Amino acid sequence: MLPVLSLLALVAAGPSTPATAWSLGTGASTHAIARSPRTSPSTPATARSLGTGPSNVELRHRGLDYGYNLDYAEALKFFEQAIAADATDATAHRLAAAALWMMVLFQQGNVTAEDYLGQAHEKAMRTPVPAEIVAAFNAHIDRAIEIAEQRVRANPRDADAHFQLGAASGIRASFVGTVEGRVLGALGPARRAYKEQARCLELDPRRKDAGLIVGLYRYGVSQLSMPKRLLAQIAGFSGGREEGIRLVEAAAAYPSDIQTNALFSLIIVYNREGRHLDALRVIRQLQAKYPRNRLLALEAGSTALRGGRPAEALQAIDNGRAIATDDTRARAFGEEARWRYYRGAALGALGQLQAAQDDLKKALAVEARQWVHGRAHVELGRIALQQRESSAALHELRAARSDCRADRDAECEADAEKLLGTIGGRE
Repeated sequence: MLPVLSLLALVAAGPSTPATAWSLGTGASTHAIARSPRTSPSTPATARSLGTGPSNVELRHRGLDYGYNLDYAEALKFFEQAIAADATDATAHRLAAAALWMMVLFQQGNVTAEDYLGQAHEKAMRTPVPAEIVAAFNAHIDRAIEIAEQRVRANPRDADAHFQLGAASGIRASFVGTVEGRVLGALGPARRAYKEQARCLELDPRRKDAGLIVGLYRYGVSQLSMPKRLLAQIAGFSGGREEGIRLVEAAAAYPSDIQTNALFSLIIVYNREGRHLDALRVIRQLQAKYPRNRLLALEAGSTALRGGRPAEALQAIDNGRAIATDDTRARAFGEEARWRYYRGAALGALGQLQAAQDDLKKALAVEARQWVHGRAHVELGRIALQQRESSAALHELRAARSDCRADRDAECEADAEKLLGTIGGRE
């Protein structure tokens, strides 16, 4: 199906990505609280609480800071407070829905760019989502869309109203595609998200934040095969790789509620483009801004590894694990296996085979997504081949092929098949 729907996991304004960004937990960050409130271009100037307490805009900023620092529960509380301060704040409803969506992705173990570098599949394995989470998500996103629709009807030339409608529709499409697994069901809200954000840019070209959704869709469509690209264009999506990247980069440089989200999006895009040094630069920028986000160290390690920099990958992973040791918050599903897998892969690339085997076997000993186990088996098979242990290599690579095929990891399956071919193990 359309790989652009994988990128939808990064398209929501406010807290998303998670893929690269957040986990569920509690804790505190004073970063946002110490920061003075600012008016967001995605919020009407009148959307403020009238009392002496913080405005709904400030409450949203506090929630965003908690969320990007891996404190979803605290983030959600602040978004709900923002709604209490102004029930007509579409942004606050959208961010509350996004926080709930990210909780689900965290619980399902979709926490790094690796989860979003492939395609979206309706038949991918997914953990059932609690009904109350789905109900709360729908209530918030329905209200965000309703408020935005009312504003568009009242003033069709209100650029921000179109932005809000497009951003909320993007969240809806993302949830349907990544959580419910209904890729075709996500096309309707995805089309609306693209259309409304494009209309926002048309009405006000200064709104670079609207370029995030438009840019990601254009980039995603450009990655399709020609037949699928034509189908996407018929469905209402325009392609354009360079223009898509430019729009995302502009959104990442533009101060707004979605600026951080655009930066996380660039990690995905730069990894897909093989621009690993650029991706690492963005990761370091985010680490400085969100020091409690331990998953950024995991992201740095995996990106460095993909970029052929195993020593840098190992350092990033070890630094992250040191931080994680003192972090008592909840872990994402399969998080420990990822730390072990990436560390083992880095050690293997550095020729430290025994240490690599130890970490890779520990990755297999804990619960994780099947593709993580599959890739750990690939690395163990690779090591066995270096040690001229054909029987062990055959066992590991066949296990890798099975796990990766089950979790729709085509790249991992292809790696296993290629290595099996060197020892006549294909079937």
